[in-house]
Amino acid sequence: MAEIAPQLAAAMEQARLVQRGGRFEEAVSILQSALRGVPPHPAALNQLGLSQMAAGRPEQAVLALREATALDPSAPPLWLNLADAHRRAGARGDEITALDRALGIDPYLLPALLAKGAALEALGEEDAAVKVYRGLLASYPDVSTMPETVQAAVGRAREVVGQANARTAETLRAATASTLAAHPDQNWRRATAYLAHLSGTRRIYPQQPVGGHFPFLPADEFFEDDLFPWLHELEQATDMIRSELLARWQEASDQPAPYVDFPEGAPVNQWADLNRSPRWGAYFLWRDGVPQADNLARCPRTAALLDRLPILDLPGKGPTALFSILDAHTHIPPHTGSTNIRGTVHLPLVLPGNCRFRVGGETRSWQMNKAWVFDDTIEHEAWNDSDRPRAILIFDCWNPHLSTAERELVRASGG
Repeated sequence: MAEIAPQLAAAMEQARLVQRGGRFEEAVSILQSALRGVPPHPAALNQLGLSQMAAGRPEQAVLALREATALDPSAPPLWLNLADAHRRAGARGDEITALDRALGIDPYLLPALLAKGAALEALGEEDAAVKVYRGLLASYPDVSTMPETVQAAVGRAREVVGQANARTAETLRAATASTLAAHPDQNWRRATAYLAHLSGTRRIYPQQPVGGHFPFLPADEFFEDDLFPWLHELEQATDMIRSELLARWQEASDQPAPYVDFPEGAPVNQWADLNRSPRWGAYFLWRDGVPQADNLARCPRTAALLDRLPILDLPGKGPTALFSILDAHTHIPPHTGSTNIRGTVHLPLVLPGNCRFRVGGETRSWQMNKAWVFDDTIEHEAWNDSDRPRAILIFDCWNPHLSTAERELVRASGG
């Protein structure tokens, strides 16, 4: 951009001071007079356009800002201001043209994306607006640190996309209703997730192990119960396991150890609130393949049951089995586990109510006498929104999609 002549720079500063006092017409007059005696400059023309808009003359602002963009067509702010002038003048189509010029320079320019979506909405071009908003939300999933006006505008984008997703979901329900009814014995859980993803109402979460990743295993959030023929035996033992936990827990001299325990200086990331906190505690029966003799001795029938089940046996890494105790009003933040060679089993033992658990796109509430197995390499989190602690038995089993030979190979490799 060319340098601004000294007399023009002085006039621009004078106009700014005048405009701060609310004297918009005077600011316009100062800038117009100054521009008559020197070669036009995009910065001065931009300021004139903004002053014209402040004075309530968007059509005149358009003229100044068009000249500014002609002199410096590579400056997105000039195109944004021209788009704003067109909007104020009621020329929505011209506004979109100017916004497209800004987006041609920077496709991720948030103000331009928000303005284009709003302009398309105003023109009744809802499908086009949804497309813009989808791209915006994908590029800016979290705007919580941005100004409130931006958060509100992005909130409107989410609302528009949500309404479109709901309409698509209803269309898909109508289109597939007869197929669903024709196969009443079919397990439609995967297909239901597929339809929800098609409609945009469900995100598909990939496996993201922080350690080893065994390729080509299904990325199933919650495994089907029938993959674990021993699950019913575990569920039937709920009362026995709970009685041993309660006896252990009631020993006030030995409370659960913090489940999250990073050493000093280690990055704790999302675990800052729970690191070394008693709000999420554990009594370990086995830990990374090492038996915890004291707890096993105090819970002998639970230990005997675990010995009969096909839990993960991988030296240095499994078995791991524990009583997990989450305090009242405590949230375990989203995270992923170490490896997909395993499934993670939850058996609820103490449920005070208002407890939820999310794996990927599915959120469930625990039910007494009902266990589940999930892939903990898929993002998951838990809430205890009640006024009392929640307790569950957790242990690792082999991923049911691994063959016996593949399990042997994992053991031989050390996992």
